[in-house]
Amino acid sequence: MNRLFGKGKPKEPPPNLSDCVANVDSRAESIDKKIARLDGELRKYKDQMSKMREGPGKNAVKQKALRVLKQKKQYESQADNLRNQSFNMEQVNYSTQMLKDTKVTVNAMKTGVKEMKKEFKNVNIDQIEDLQDDLADMLEEANEVQEALGRSYGMPDVDEDELEAELDALGDEIALDDDASYLDDAIAAPSVPGKEPGADSIATNKDGIEVDEFGLPKIPAQ
Repeated sequence: MNRLFGKGKPKEPPPNLSDCVANVDSRAESIDKKIARLDGELRKYKDQMSKMREGPGKNAVKQKALRVLKQKKQYESQADNLRNQSFNMEQVNYSTQMLKDTKVTVNAMKTGVKEMKKEFKNVNIDQIEDLQDDLADMLEEANEVQEALGRSYGMPDVDEDELEAELDALGDEIALDDDASYLDDAIAAPSVPGKEPGADSIATNKDGIEVDEFGLPKIPAQ
């Protein structure tokens, strides 16, 4: 059949926004290079005009500069138009991707809700309440067992008033033991003198040797 009617052309894939954005950006960069080249020509013509006198030659260079400037303006307009197109396509691409992500999120949430409902069917709230009640009863019984095991046996009966009186007396004894006022007298006792009596009235020279009334060293007594 393909030999008789021929084989149909393969169907082309739909346009991709990302590829379109890349193509438009590439064209804008190409135009930017042309604008840079025209800027170089304009600087050259401007330098020539600054060195020329008024006349036909300077007017000819001026006309060339004006033509180059006009081309530059056209290229700048084209570049701005391409950048606007690229921006708009990027916005569409971003919005499309956001909607796809939202759809995936919603589908995931739906699946999660179905799973929760399915698992919740396996949970019996009445059984949980009964379990909590049984647990509370068991803990109460365990506390009673602990109290029973902790009972004291063979303890003498003591009057509470006697215990309080003994406690007050014990407090007075502790207060007396903590009183250190008797040490004040010992602290205030005079200190032991560091010199012999009358040592302050004995004359000495700069070396600390006793001297007589004439300032001569005393001969120690045998």
